[in-house]
Amino acid sequence: MSLPITLGELRKSEYNEQRLRTRRVKDELRDNLIQKLKTGETVFQGIVGYDDTVVPQLVNAVLSRHNFILLGLRGQAKSRLLRALTALLDPQLPFVKGCEIHDNPYEPLCPRCKTLISQQGDATPIAYLGPQERYIEKLATPDVTVADLIGDIDPIKAARGGLDLASELTVHYGLLPRANRGIFAINELPDLAGKIQVALFNIMQEGDVQIKGYPVRLNLDVALVFSANPEDYTARGKIVTPLKDRIGSEIRTHYAGTLEEGVAITQQEAWAERNRHPLHIPQFIREIVEQIAFAAREDKRVDKRSGVSQRLPISTLENVISNAERRALRNGESSVVPRISDIYSAMPAITGKLELEYEGELRGADTVVRDLIRLAVARTFDAYFKDGNMQQITQWFDLGGQLKFSDTAASSELLDGLKHIQGLTDKLSVVGVKPKDKPEMIVSAAEFLLEGLYAHKRIGRSEERVFTAPEKRNVEKAPAREEFPARGRRPYN
Repeated sequence: MSLPITLGELRKSEYNEQRLRTRRVKDELRDNLIQKLKTGETVFQGIVGYDDTVVPQLVNAVLSRHNFILLGLRGQAKSRLLRALTALLDPQLPFVKGCEIHDNPYEPLCPRCKTLISQQGDATPIAYLGPQERYIEKLATPDVTVADLIGDIDPIKAARGGLDLASELTVHYGLLPRANRGIFAINELPDLAGKIQVALFNIMQEGDVQIKGYPVRLNLDVALVFSANPEDYTARGKIVTPLKDRIGSEIRTHYAGTLEEGVAITQQEAWAERNRHPLHIPQFIREIVEQIAFAAREDKRVDKRSGVSQRLPISTLENVISNAERRALRNGESSVVPRISDIYSAMPAITGKLELEYEGELRGADTVVRDLIRLAVARTFDAYFKDGNMQQITQWFDLGGQLKFSDTAASSELLDGLKHIQGLTDKLSVVGVKPKDKPEMIVSAAEFLLEGLYAHKRIGRSEERVFTAPEKRNVEKAPAREEFPARGRRPYN
């Protein structure tokens, strides 16, 4: 159905005056949310792990018509949640064509639209906004000015139009007025200067502001949403008290609560669709990559206040795939299958995302990351091979067996070496690998098993990735009593 293009046609359509004059943005969000709740439709697509925690609080905030703030550490999908609010907006919203602040045709704010409607009446041209065009986002930085957010006097406008500087027609509108009849999001709110926050809450509550000393009344229709880091919000205390008071709901986000949720998020976000070769990522590789983030969040050497972003496993998995892809291209392999050695090759994607405490800085980022990978392998190994008898495999190494697993070696080459270890391939059925599977799959699973034994110190491994027998520890025998040297008596003075 064609949309009305003039004010007269608009009055006779579903966008009639009674509906548009009284239905503000927060009412629109609320109405569309209620429809989704009634039909059982997923409210926020692509959000994993928040169904029982964050999403209910967010739903309550929208139903209450609140301005709200999301508090959470980095990589907790705060921006994604804010952008997902556009799914609750109408598909089309009519406004006066050419208006900078998307004026309601039945209730215009700017002088230009008021004059246009009074002159043209029902012939006033109408345009439409989609949901994405009604979402404006601003990253708060200390250099943001009132002119950026609210607006400023434009002397060129005044000169060209022969207008007085006090006229509202000379105002160049900022981001907030341009978000009129939409959603205005500010990321990292505490970084916004105090005087800018004051101007912000004044216009969102009272609807007026002073631009270059001239009072301007803007009764804007905007849903304001914010995000912030809890450390900044509480410790640094850079959100002014009146603005805190005007934020209706404070919603705290969190990292994935379970390994399964973390794997699902990483699988959804990581770029894994490579076009050249068929790609198969074993489930244990996905779990190990995710376990690295979980282990880092528990490690005392990693700064808890900074957090460990979900971007860590996402970037790591992408790097793991790339290293496996590079090996497949060099060796002419038919498919790309990541191995444990590829995770060690992906360390550059991990070290830059960890903020270390003093102890971690002393040890070095590379050492900390290697420890985290080893722990992640051990935990994942226990989940698959906890009840497996590995004595036959460890005995082969105890008898002097050695096996080198280079991350650049072809799978067929490594498979020849694995055949010497009796019983190894039989153990791989636990991870869904059979003896007749492709060499890439067998080698990947076999390296996982050997790395797991190494992580539990049941076999050894050198820096060159040569698996050997475990190092024998020299335990010094406690000397018998007669072996203690006789202590001379202390002479009397």
